[in-house]
Amino acid sequence: MYKILIAEDDSEIAMLEQDYLEIDGFETRIIQDGNSVHQLLNQEHFDLLILDIMLPGKNGYELCKEIRAESDVPILMVTAKTESIDKIRGLGLGADDYISKPFDPAELVARVKAHIARYERLVHHNNEKTDNIIQIGHIKILKKSWKVFVNNEEVKFPNKEFEVLVFLAENANIVFSKEQIFEKIWGYGYIGDSSTVTVHINRIREKIEEDSNNPKIIETVWGAGYRLNLI
Repeated sequence: MYKILIAEDDSEIAMLEQDYLEIDGFETRIIQDGNSVHQLLNQEHFDLLILDIMLPGKNGYELCKEIRAESDVPILMVTAKTESIDKIRGLGLGADDYISKPFDPAELVARVKAHIARYERLVHHNNEKTDNIIQIGHIKILKKSWKVFVNNEEVKFPNKEFEVLVFLAENANIVFSKEQIFEKIWGYGYIGDSSTVTVHINRIREKIEEDSNNPKIIETVWGAGYRLNLI
């Protein structure tokens, strides 16, 4: 049984999320204080986290950033804000998806299922590969164990960043448009647009480039898209 952490300070919303998820067979835990999330994560394993942005104590943005430094668990952010900049900020910090209030609980359940399934497919796919190492200069990608080493030091990559990096690395020296990358990694059913790709590319560059403002590995081909260069 998959276990979901619901970090939500609105009791009615939290109970609604819990009811719909448990009807679909998920086990859930509710926590209403952002300061207590890390303690719970150290005590229990969760397969997906639902983080409300406006939590008391530590907000969803702070938690997402901290969790991403330690774990690649799927993160779905819930927000009452509708501005694109707020959503892009969450994705930039490592969230896998977002959903805006008010939302259809059935849609929430569908997204939870989709992200857990995608996570498992990637893990299982990588475990079935015999050639699981990609070396690009000072970067080593271990696909089976889902790890990335930069200059022999492990760097944490959330799910989507890892998928984008692996996709580009496995298709080195080929230019892909933002739309092509978006369709490959997020799929046609994802509610969003190709600007998400730009956010993730920038985050990847910060982790693997010597100078993210002058990238050499993942190059922008103006008017065409992005290309990962073998260096």
